[in-house]
Amino acid sequence: MVASRQDAWTEDDDLVLAEVTLRHIREGGTQLAAFEEVGQRLGRTAAACGFRWNSCVRKRYDAAISIAKSQRQQLKKMGRITAPAVASEAEAADAPLKRQPSSPIELGIQDGDEEQQIEAVIRLLMKQKDLAKRVKQLERELEGKELEIKELTEANERARKELDQVQGVNEDYRALVQIMERARKLAFLQEEEQTKAIFKMDENGNLERVEK
Repeated sequence: MVASRQDAWTEDDDLVLAEVTLRHIREGGTQLAAFEEVGQRLGRTAAACGFRWNSCVRKRYDAAISIAKSQRQQLKKMGRITAPAVASEAEAADAPLKRQPSSPIELGIQDGDEEQQIEAVIRLLMKQKDLAKRVKQLERELEGKELEIKELTEANERARKELDQVQGVNEDYRALVQIMERARKLAFLQEEEQTKAIFKMDENGNLERVEK
């Protein structure tokens, strides 16, 4: 079955492409073999993998490619790469790449550290991917908090308006109570005034009560 995926490349896909291609460069293989391996793993064609590598992924791994080339030279010197034809084919496959420092001294690393450097680059990329996911998660949480703050602010504003209305009703009630109290006192005084006895002096000089 011919691979024919048309979906977009993900960060994980790019990471697999970089890991496999760097391993083939380091071990003296060809990029074509790397693209075929990646294609089998991702369900894509080797041509699609090669296009993705050359157009997008490779420029992010210039330093790692240089380290892989340096390690390949070290492996050749140690006799761990014994097939000249494979090495030549790998060199030809790497020809389109920009010239990068190819020795440990130029790269500023110690002998034997090349593989650790590649692994460190891969770990860093994976860490950056995790950080990007964490940033997106935090952004979603921030949006949720902002929405929660907005809802609480609106609820607080509604409560404040209701409190103002209640306070207004209380003030009206107190004013009404005061008016009623004044009316009650006035009525009491009027009633008292009406029930007060009135006296007048008769012809003999005696006081007599006059009923209203």
